[in-house]
Formats: sequence, C-alpha cells, structure tokens
Amino acid sequence: MIFSDKYISFKNSIFVVSTMDKILKYFPYLTELQKQQFASLPALYTTWNSQINVISRKDIDHLMERHVLHSLGIANIVSFVKGTEIMDVGTGGGFPGIPLAILFPDTEFLLVDSIGKKIKVVNAVAQALQLSNVKAVHARAEEIDRKFDFIVSRAVTALPEFIRWVERKIKSENINAINNGVLYLKGGNLDEELSPLKMYWKVFELSQFFSEPFFESKKVVHLWKKP
Repeated sequence: MIFSDKYISFKNSIFVVSTMDKILKYFPYLTELQKQQFASLPALYTTWNSQINVISRKDIDHLMERHVLHSLGIANIVSFVKGTEIMDVGTGGGFPGIPLAILFPDTEFLLVDSIGKKIKVVNAVAQALQLSNVKAVHARAEEIDRKFDFIVSRAVTALPEFIRWVERKIKSENINAINNGVLYLKGGNLDEELSPLKMYWKVFELSQFFSEPFFESKKVVHLWKKP
C-alpha cells in the first residue's frame, strides 16, 4: 500500500511533511504512480526513523531535498535505459537507490549495506511502494558475486577505498549513453581523492541542475575504467 497522507501523527504531535514541490520543480513529467511513490516517502521514513535511525534527526524534515532530490542528481548525468543493472553500495536507508528506482522502473537495483537493520527499513519501504525493481541485501559490496552497469553510492568512504571494493564488479559492455562505471555523490574538494585513481573521471556540480543552497558544494563523480 502506498502512503499518501500529507500529515502524520508522531509522538502526539502533527508534523507537516515535505510536499512534492521540490521534486516536480525538476522532474515535472512523472507518472501518477511515480508522484504517489515520491509523495509517500516522508511518511514512510518518518515512521521508520522513529524505530530505526537511518536518517539524522535534523535531516528528516528536509528529506525531499537532502536525500530524495540529492539522490536524483544522478539522473541529471544519465537516463538509464531499460535493462540497466545497478548496485547501490552502503545504501543506508535506501539512498540513492530508492529514489532512482522510482524514477527508473525498468532498471534493476540491488541495494546493499553491512548493517542489517538498515536493510530492514529498505525492504519495508520498497515493499510499501511496490518497487518490483528493487532487491535489498545485508552484505558488504565485496561479497556480491556479480557485475553491474553502474555502482552508485553517497559518500560512504574515500574514493580510493571505494573503488577497491567495486572495481571488479563493473560490466565491460556499455548500453547507456555514458560509460559503465561508478556514479558517486559527494561534496567538497575531491582533488586529493581523485588524483591517485587509475581511472577516467568527470565531476558534475549539482548546482548546475538544482538551485537550492544545499547543492552548492554537492557533486556527482562519474568514474570509469581506462582501456
């Protein structure tokens, strides 16, 4: 069942949850189902976050901007074609995997995290949203024995270490408009992390796409293998 209530009861108070405004501002062509799924996220995460903390208390009121829209920054870099396979490493509560799975229903997502209680939340959210293109597993990235078109993540560790985890899990044949590889959401100066990598990379400033101040220092890094 998809949640659609604009107000939820929590600890004997009524909180107004984030509306769809920020999403529709940048993604106006969503289907009705996608609108319902995105609109359900604040209630779902507020409810689950009261039981299992997957989002910081100060960020839960900014879920749609700081987590959902931030995750969708990757969609400004590539529009995944049907049949694309993606692994979200260190997904936490399901970011960026859940928002991307809503936006790209014909793309298959494997969301992994080493903390089991976070995967419990991800599975519950995916089930509530009826996301048949999402599978979530309690595992480390190194334990996943298959390859993907893209690995996505939100700043789980320094890039050199992250690449060691996933570099052998990327398919060689490209089916999208950009090269298979890593799409990494991170902020700040990345020069020190990028310089030792034996990969090609391109950095995209999210402030090019989103006008909110939160995105002034946020980036998507696309990394792919050298031939």
